[in-house]
Amino acid sequence: METYLHDALFILFQLCFIVQLYYLVSRHTRLAGFKTAEGPPPQVMIPVSVIISARNEARNLQENLPAILEQNYPDFEVIVINDCSYDASDEVLEDLQKQYPPLKVVTITEHDRFKTGKKFALTLGIKASKNEYLIFTDADCKPASENWISRMAANFTSGVQIVLGYSPYIKAGGFINTFTRFETIKTATSYLSSALTGDPYMGIGRNLAYTKSLFFSAKGFASHMHVISGDDDLFVNQHATADNTVIELNPESFMFTEAKTTFKSWFKQKKRHMGVGKLYKNQHRRMLSFDAISGFIFYILLILFLILGYEPLLALGLCVFRLILQAAIYNRIFKKLDAKDLLWYLPFFDILYYMYLNVFGLIGTFLKTTQWK
Repeated sequence: METYLHDALFILFQLCFIVQLYYLVSRHTRLAGFKTAEGPPPQVMIPVSVIISARNEARNLQENLPAILEQNYPDFEVIVINDCSYDASDEVLEDLQKQYPPLKVVTITEHDRFKTGKKFALTLGIKASKNEYLIFTDADCKPASENWISRMAANFTSGVQIVLGYSPYIKAGGFINTFTRFETIKTATSYLSSALTGDPYMGIGRNLAYTKSLFFSAKGFASHMHVISGDDDLFVNQHATADNTVIELNPESFMFTEAKTTFKSWFKQKKRHMGVGKLYKNQHRRMLSFDAISGFIFYILLILFLILGYEPLLALGLCVFRLILQAAIYNRIFKKLDAKDLLWYLPFFDILYYMYLNVFGLIGTFLKTTQWK
Protein backbone atom coordinates (compact mmCIF):
# COMPACT_ATOMS: atom_id res chain seq x y z
CA MET A 1 0.00 0.00 0.00
CA GLU A 2 2.83 2.37 0.87
CA THR A 3 4.47 1.75 -2.50
CA TYR A 4 1.20 2.49 -4.32
CA LEU A 5 0.84 5.73 -2.36
CA HIS A 6 4.39 6.80 -3.26
CA ASP A 7 3.77 5.98 -6.91
CA ALA A 8 0.48 7.89 -6.94
CA LEU A 9 2.11 10.93 -5.35
CA PHE A 10 4.98 10.81 -7.83
CA ILE A 11 2.54 10.67 -10.73
CA LEU A 12 0.81 13.72 -9.24
CA PHE A 13 4.21 15.41 -8.94
CA GLN A 14 4.92 14.77 -12.63
CA LEU A 15 1.47 16.06 -13.63
CA CYS A 16 2.13 19.29 -11.71
CA PHE A 17 5.50 19.51 -13.44
CA ILE A 18 3.80 19.23 -16.85
CA VAL A 19 1.21 21.88 -15.95
CA GLN A 20 3.97 24.25 -14.87
CA LEU A 21 5.83 23.64 -18.14
CA TYR A 22 2.64 24.44 -20.03
CA TYR A 23 2.41 27.91 -18.47
CA LEU A 24 6.08 28.59 -19.07
CA VAL A 25 6.22 27.43 -22.69
CA SER A 26 2.77 28.26 -24.06
CA ARG A 27 2.20 31.58 -22.25
CA HIS A 28 5.27 33.17 -20.68
CA THR A 29 7.39 32.75 -23.79
CA ARG A 30 4.95 35.13 -25.54
CA LEU A 31 5.96 37.91 -23.18
CA ALA A 32 9.65 36.98 -23.36
CA GLY A 33 9.53 37.39 -27.14
CA PHE A 34 7.38 40.53 -27.16
CA LYS A 35 9.01 43.38 -29.09
CA THR A 36 8.82 46.67 -27.23
CA ALA A 37 8.46 49.80 -29.34
CA GLU A 38 11.80 51.63 -29.44
CA GLY A 39 12.90 55.09 -30.49
CA PRO A 40 11.18 58.39 -29.69
CA PRO A 41 7.48 58.28 -28.82
CA PRO A 42 5.11 58.57 -31.78
CA GLN A 43 3.40 61.87 -32.44
CA VAL A 44 -0.07 61.28 -31.04
CA MET A 45 -2.72 64.00 -31.17
CA ILE A 46 -5.79 62.41 -29.57
CA PRO A 47 -7.09 64.31 -26.49
CA VAL A 48 -6.57 62.36 -23.27
CA SER A 49 -7.98 62.56 -19.74
CA VAL A 50 -5.84 61.28 -16.87
CA ILE A 51 -7.98 60.26 -13.89
CA ILE A 52 -6.75 59.87 -10.31
CA SER A 53 -8.85 59.04 -7.26
CA ALA A 54 -7.22 60.27 -4.05
CA ARG A 55 -8.22 59.98 -0.40
CA ASN A 56 -5.92 61.65 2.15
CA GLU A 57 -3.04 61.75 -0.31
CA ALA A 58 -1.72 65.28 0.31
CA ARG A 59 1.93 64.27 0.46
CA ASN A 60 1.74 61.98 -2.57
CA LEU A 61 -0.16 64.54 -4.62
CA GLN A 62 2.45 67.17 -3.86
CA GLU A 63 5.31 64.83 -4.78
CA ASN A 64 3.90 62.98 -7.78
CA LEU A 65 1.20 65.05 -9.46
CA PRO A 66 3.59 67.62 -11.03
CA ALA A 67 5.31 64.82 -12.98
CA ILE A 68 1.95 63.98 -14.54
CA LEU A 69 0.92 67.59 -15.13
CA GLU A 70 4.24 68.28 -16.88
CA GLN A 71 3.88 65.47 -19.41
CA ASN A 72 5.16 66.09 -22.93
CA TYR A 73 1.77 65.79 -24.62
CA PRO A 74 -0.16 68.34 -26.67
CA ASP A 75 -3.71 67.86 -25.43
CA PHE A 76 -4.57 66.41 -22.03
CA GLU A 77 -6.36 67.13 -18.78
CA VAL A 78 -5.76 65.66 -15.33
CA ILE A 79 -8.78 65.02 -13.15
CA VAL A 80 -8.19 64.37 -9.46
CA ILE A 81 -11.15 63.18 -7.42
CA ASN A 82 -10.59 64.37 -3.86
CA ASP A 83 -12.54 61.60 -2.18
CA CYS A 84 -13.61 62.69 1.32
CA SER A 85 -10.09 63.68 2.33
CA TYR A 86 -9.58 65.23 5.75
CA ASP A 87 -5.86 65.98 5.41
CA ALA A 88 -4.33 68.89 3.48
CA SER A 89 -5.34 67.56 0.04
CA ASP A 90 -7.63 70.53 -0.60
CA GLU A 91 -4.82 73.03 -0.08
CA VAL A 92 -2.33 71.02 -2.14
CA LEU A 93 -4.72 70.70 -5.07
CA GLU A 94 -5.68 74.36 -4.89
CA ASP A 95 -2.03 75.40 -5.09
CA LEU A 96 -1.38 73.02 -8.00
CA GLN A 97 -4.39 74.34 -9.91
CA LYS A 98 -2.86 77.81 -9.83
CA GLN A 99 0.30 76.46 -11.49
CA TYR A 100 -1.20 73.94 -13.90
CA PRO A 101 -4.30 74.84 -15.97
CA PRO A 102 -4.89 71.22 -17.13
CA LEU A 103 -5.70 70.18 -13.54
CA LYS A 104 -9.38 69.74 -12.72
CA VAL A 105 -10.53 68.77 -9.21
CA VAL A 106 -13.73 66.93 -8.32
CA THR A 107 -14.47 66.99 -4.60
CA ILE A 108 -16.56 64.42 -2.74
CA THR A 109 -17.64 65.23 0.80
CA GLU A 110 -18.36 62.65 3.49
CA HIS A 111 -22.00 61.85 4.14
CA ASP A 112 -23.17 60.16 7.35
CA ARG A 113 -25.74 58.01 5.58
CA PHE A 114 -23.92 57.33 2.32
CA LYS A 115 -20.44 55.81 2.21
CA THR A 116 -18.52 56.20 -1.01
CA GLY A 117 -15.72 54.07 -2.43
CA LYS A 118 -13.11 54.26 -5.13
CA LYS A 119 -15.45 53.06 -7.86
CA PHE A 120 -17.92 55.83 -7.07
CA ALA A 121 -15.09 58.38 -7.12
CA LEU A 122 -13.75 57.12 -10.44
CA THR A 123 -17.22 57.17 -11.95
CA LEU A 124 -17.57 60.85 -11.05
CA GLY A 125 -14.12 61.53 -12.51
CA ILE A 126 -15.02 59.77 -15.76
CA LYS A 127 -18.26 61.74 -16.02
CA ALA A 128 -16.34 64.97 -15.43
CA SER A 129 -13.78 64.18 -18.14
CA LYS A 130 -14.17 65.83 -21.52
CA ASN A 131 -12.23 63.29 -23.59
CA GLU A 132 -12.94 59.84 -25.00
CA TYR A 133 -9.55 58.35 -24.08
CA LEU A 134 -8.93 57.80 -20.38
CA ILE A 135 -5.72 56.88 -18.56
CA PHE A 136 -5.83 55.85 -14.90
CA THR A 137 -3.23 55.91 -12.16
CA ASP A 138 -3.03 56.52 -8.40
CA ALA A 139 -1.83 59.43 -6.29
CA ASP A 140 1.15 57.46 -4.96
CA CYS A 141 2.48 56.80 -8.47
CA LYS A 142 5.06 58.67 -10.53
CA PRO A 143 5.62 58.15 -14.28
CA ALA A 144 9.01 56.94 -15.45
CA SER A 145 9.24 59.74 -18.01
CA GLU A 146 7.52 62.78 -19.49
CA ASN A 147 6.37 60.54 -22.35
CA TRP A 148 4.12 58.30 -20.25
CA ILE A 149 0.90 59.67 -21.75
CA SER A 150 2.33 59.54 -25.28
CA ARG A 151 3.33 55.90 -24.93
CA MET A 152 -0.03 54.84 -23.52
CA ALA A 153 -2.15 56.95 -25.90
CA ALA A 154 -0.26 55.72 -28.97
CA ASN A 155 -1.90 52.31 -28.54
CA PHE A 156 -5.40 53.62 -29.22
CA THR A 157 -5.45 52.59 -32.85
CA SER A 158 -8.51 51.29 -34.67
CA GLY A 159 -10.49 48.86 -32.52
CA VAL A 160 -8.37 49.19 -29.38
CA GLN A 161 -10.38 50.06 -26.27
CA ILE A 162 -8.12 48.85 -23.43
CA VAL A 163 -4.39 49.37 -22.90
CA LEU A 164 -2.66 47.39 -20.16
CA GLY A 165 0.40 49.15 -18.75
CA TYR A 166 2.98 48.05 -16.21
CA SER A 167 3.52 49.51 -12.75
CA PRO A 168 6.61 48.28 -10.87
CA TYR A 169 7.50 49.08 -7.29
CA ILE A 170 10.51 51.25 -6.52
CA LYS A 171 13.52 49.21 -5.44
CA ALA A 172 14.42 49.60 -1.77
CA GLY A 173 15.98 47.52 0.96
CA GLY A 174 14.30 44.84 3.01
CA PHE A 175 12.55 41.52 2.52
CA ILE A 176 9.03 42.94 2.06
CA ASN A 177 10.14 45.28 -0.72
CA THR A 178 12.08 42.58 -2.55
CA PHE A 179 9.32 39.99 -2.37
CA THR A 180 6.67 42.57 -3.31
CA ARG A 181 8.66 43.44 -6.41
CA PHE A 182 9.03 39.74 -7.25
CA GLU A 183 5.33 39.04 -6.74
CA THR A 184 4.46 42.07 -8.87
CA ILE A 185 6.59 40.92 -11.79
CA LYS A 186 5.22 37.38 -11.55
CA THR A 187 1.67 38.75 -11.60
CA ALA A 188 2.57 40.99 -14.55
CA THR A 189 4.11 38.03 -16.36
CA SER A 190 0.84 36.18 -15.99
CA TYR A 191 -1.62 38.88 -17.08
CA LEU A 192 0.56 40.37 -19.82
CA SER A 193 1.33 36.93 -21.26
CA SER A 194 -2.34 36.04 -21.17
CA ALA A 195 -3.21 39.22 -23.06
CA LEU A 196 -0.65 38.33 -25.73
CA THR A 197 -2.25 34.91 -26.16
CA GLY A 198 -5.57 36.63 -26.85
CA ASP A 199 -7.06 35.97 -23.43
CA PRO A 200 -6.70 39.16 -21.32
CA TYR A 201 -8.07 38.75 -17.81
CA MET A 202 -6.88 41.68 -15.67
CA GLY A 203 -5.09 45.01 -15.53
CA ILE A 204 -3.52 47.19 -12.86
CA GLY A 205 -5.25 50.47 -11.99
CA ARG A 206 -1.93 52.20 -11.40
CA ASN A 207 -1.33 52.13 -15.15
CA LEU A 208 -4.41 51.37 -17.21
CA ALA A 209 -6.23 53.03 -20.08
CA TYR A 210 -9.58 52.53 -21.73
CA THR A 211 -12.20 54.47 -23.63
CA LYS A 212 -15.09 56.36 -22.10
CA SER A 213 -17.50 54.78 -24.58
CA LEU A 214 -16.50 51.29 -23.37
CA PHE A 215 -17.06 52.33 -19.76
CA PHE A 216 -20.56 53.65 -20.36
CA SER A 217 -21.62 50.94 -22.80
CA ALA A 218 -20.62 48.41 -20.11
CA LYS A 219 -22.59 50.39 -17.49
CA GLY A 220 -19.39 51.21 -15.66
CA PHE A 221 -18.79 49.29 -12.45
CA ALA A 222 -22.48 48.51 -11.92
CA SER A 223 -22.11 44.73 -11.92
CA HIS A 224 -19.52 44.80 -9.12
CA MET A 225 -20.14 48.11 -7.38
CA HIS A 226 -20.87 46.16 -4.19
CA VAL A 227 -17.24 44.95 -4.11
CA ILE A 228 -14.71 47.39 -2.65
CA SER A 229 -11.84 46.43 -4.96
CA GLY A 230 -11.89 45.50 -8.63
CA ASP A 231 -12.15 48.88 -10.32
CA ASP A 232 -9.26 47.73 -12.49
CA ASP A 233 -9.03 43.94 -12.73
CA LEU A 234 -12.76 43.15 -12.60
CA PHE A 235 -13.54 45.79 -15.22
CA VAL A 236 -10.84 44.40 -17.51
CA ASN A 237 -11.85 40.81 -16.78
CA GLN A 238 -15.42 41.48 -17.84
CA HIS A 239 -14.77 43.61 -20.92
CA ALA A 240 -11.33 42.84 -22.38
CA THR A 241 -11.13 40.71 -25.51
CA ALA A 242 -8.44 39.54 -27.89
CA ASP A 243 -9.48 42.25 -30.35
CA ASN A 244 -9.90 45.29 -28.10
CA THR A 245 -6.91 44.92 -25.74
CA VAL A 246 -3.17 45.59 -26.16
CA ILE A 247 -0.20 45.93 -23.81
CA GLU A 248 2.37 48.74 -23.53
CA LEU A 249 5.86 47.93 -22.20
CA ASN A 250 8.21 50.69 -23.31
CA PRO A 251 10.21 51.69 -20.18
CA GLU A 252 9.00 55.27 -20.65
CA SER A 253 5.45 54.06 -20.03
CA PHE A 254 6.14 52.50 -16.63
CA MET A 255 4.40 53.96 -13.61
CA PHE A 256 6.46 53.59 -10.42
CA THR A 257 5.12 53.44 -6.89
CA GLU A 258 6.45 52.71 -3.40
CA ALA A 259 5.85 49.31 -1.86
CA LYS A 260 4.41 48.82 1.58
CA THR A 261 7.05 48.86 4.30
CA THR A 262 5.36 46.84 7.06
CA PHE A 263 3.87 43.37 7.06
CA LYS A 264 0.57 44.71 8.41
CA SER A 265 0.08 47.20 5.56
CA TRP A 266 1.26 44.64 2.99
CA PHE A 267 -1.15 42.02 4.35
CA LYS A 268 -4.07 44.47 4.23
CA GLN A 269 -3.28 45.40 0.63
CA LYS A 270 -2.96 41.81 -0.57
CA LYS A 271 -6.08 40.66 1.25
CA ARG A 272 -8.04 43.39 -0.52
CA HIS A 273 -6.61 42.49 -3.93
CA MET A 274 -7.14 38.75 -3.60
CA GLY A 275 -10.77 39.17 -2.56
CA VAL A 276 -11.95 39.90 -6.10
CA GLY A 277 -10.42 36.86 -7.80
CA LYS A 278 -13.49 34.75 -7.08
CA LEU A 279 -15.49 37.10 -9.32
CA TYR A 280 -13.36 36.51 -12.42
CA LYS A 281 -14.79 34.63 -15.37
CA ASN A 282 -14.80 30.86 -14.81
CA GLN A 283 -12.15 30.18 -17.43
CA HIS A 284 -9.79 32.66 -15.82
CA ARG A 285 -10.40 31.36 -12.33
CA ARG A 286 -9.59 27.86 -13.56
CA MET A 287 -6.48 29.05 -15.38
CA LEU A 288 -5.13 30.89 -12.34
CA SER A 289 -6.11 28.09 -9.95
CA PHE A 290 -4.34 25.42 -12.00
CA ASP A 291 -1.16 27.49 -11.96
CA ALA A 292 -1.34 28.29 -8.24
CA ILE A 293 -2.30 24.80 -7.04
CA SER A 294 0.05 22.89 -9.37
CA GLY A 295 2.99 25.07 -8.34
CA PHE A 296 2.17 24.65 -4.66
CA ILE A 297 1.76 20.86 -4.88
CA PHE A 298 4.92 20.59 -7.00
CA TYR A 299 7.06 22.17 -4.27
CA ILE A 300 5.33 20.36 -1.38
CA LEU A 301 5.84 16.96 -3.00
CA LEU A 302 9.41 17.83 -3.95
CA ILE A 303 10.22 18.55 -0.31
CA LEU A 304 8.39 15.39 0.79
CA PHE A 305 10.28 13.18 -1.67
CA LEU A 306 13.61 14.64 -0.65
CA ILE A 307 12.87 14.08 3.05
CA LEU A 308 11.60 10.54 2.51
CA GLY A 309 14.34 9.69 0.03
CA TYR A 310 11.80 8.50 -2.55
CA GLU A 311 13.24 8.99 -6.05
CA PRO A 312 15.16 12.05 -4.79
CA LEU A 313 17.43 12.37 -7.81
CA LEU A 314 14.58 12.19 -10.32
CA ALA A 315 12.46 14.64 -8.34
CA LEU A 316 15.37 17.04 -7.94
CA GLY A 317 16.24 16.64 -11.62
CA LEU A 318 12.74 17.69 -12.69
CA CYS A 319 12.92 20.67 -10.34
CA VAL A 320 16.30 21.75 -11.71
CA PHE A 321 15.07 21.38 -15.30
CA ARG A 322 12.06 23.57 -14.52
CA LEU A 323 14.26 26.12 -12.77
CA ILE A 324 16.67 26.32 -15.72
CA LEU A 325 13.76 26.79 -18.14
CA GLN A 326 12.28 29.45 -15.86
CA ALA A 327 15.59 31.27 -15.65
CA ALA A 328 16.00 31.25 -19.44
CA ILE A 329 12.50 32.65 -20.05
CA TYR A 330 12.38 34.99 -17.05
CA ASN A 331 15.78 36.46 -17.85
CA ARG A 332 14.25 38.15 -20.89
CA ILE A 333 11.04 39.09 -19.09
CA PHE A 334 12.72 40.48 -15.96
CA LYS A 335 15.10 42.51 -18.12
CA LYS A 336 12.16 43.85 -20.16
CA LEU A 337 10.36 44.84 -16.95
CA ASP A 338 13.39 46.50 -15.33
CA ALA A 339 13.88 43.90 -12.61
CA LYS A 340 16.79 41.74 -13.72
CA ASP A 341 18.25 41.75 -10.20
CA LEU A 342 15.26 39.69 -8.99
CA LEU A 343 16.32 36.72 -11.12
CA TRP A 344 18.83 35.78 -8.42
CA TYR A 345 15.95 35.31 -5.96
CA LEU A 346 14.03 32.96 -8.25
CA PRO A 347 14.82 29.59 -6.54
CA PHE A 348 13.70 30.83 -3.11
CA PHE A 349 10.99 33.36 -3.96
CA ASP A 350 9.25 31.06 -6.45
CA ILE A 351 8.42 28.69 -3.59
CA LEU A 352 7.18 31.56 -1.43
CA TYR A 353 5.16 32.92 -4.33
CA TYR A 354 3.10 29.76 -4.74
CA MET A 355 2.57 29.51 -1.00
CA TYR A 356 1.46 33.15 -1.02
CA LEU A 357 -1.00 32.55 -3.89
CA ASN A 358 -2.71 29.67 -2.09
CA VAL A 359 -2.78 31.28 1.35
CA PHE A 360 -4.19 34.59 0.13
CA GLY A 361 -6.49 32.81 -2.26
CA LEU A 362 -8.12 31.13 0.74
CA ILE A 363 -8.15 34.36 2.72
CA GLY A 364 -9.76 36.22 -0.16
CA THR A 365 -12.45 33.54 -0.42
CA PHE A 366 -13.65 33.86 3.16
CA LEU A 367 -12.87 37.42 4.20
CA LYS A 368 -14.41 40.67 3.03
CA THR A 369 -12.91 44.17 3.04
CA THR A 370 -15.10 47.16 3.78
CA GLN A 371 -12.88 50.10 2.84
CA TRP A 372 -10.41 50.99 0.11
CA LYS A 373 -8.32 53.43 2.16
